[in-house]
Amino acid sequence: MNIKIGFGFDVHPLQAGKDLWLGGVKIPHTKGCVGHSDADVLIHAICDALLGAAGLRDIGNQFPNTDNSYKNIDSKVLLKETMTLLQQKNFKVGNVDCTLCLEQPKINPYIATMQKTLAPIMQIAEEDISIKATTNEKLGYVGSEDGANAYAVALIYK
Repeated sequence: MNIKIGFGFDVHPLQAGKDLWLGGVKIPHTKGCVGHSDADVLIHAICDALLGAAGLRDIGNQFPNTDNSYKNIDSKVLLKETMTLLQQKNFKVGNVDCTLCLEQPKINPYIATMQKTLAPIMQIAEEDISIKATTNEKLGYVGSEDGANAYAVALIYK
């Protein structure tokens, strides 16, 4: 069996009046992430982890923000396209482990919905998706609520 791991990180600024998409789920909040796509920082970190594990560079290389076809795109579409790239190399996903970093809102009530949303796209069981959330204890751009970031580790195999 050929097993590989990958690490992903993504960051986006937060802005009042924008929709907050995390893990493919719209979360009610006064601020949302800003980016070329829907700026789903969690899905972007997962894509980077999966692409990196498969030796396919990163999300910016595969889906550049200079390409208008990705403008305002639903990040679930990017994850589906990432899965197609992995399948072309005969990889399957074993599991992903993620951490979201933002001060507000509290994420715990949405984690199960995120797992239900992401599992069919990655073709894995919900329990194979770990999503944790933490604050930055009021430090830095996360602490001042000017931005959010996410980390992800993925295991893929042939």
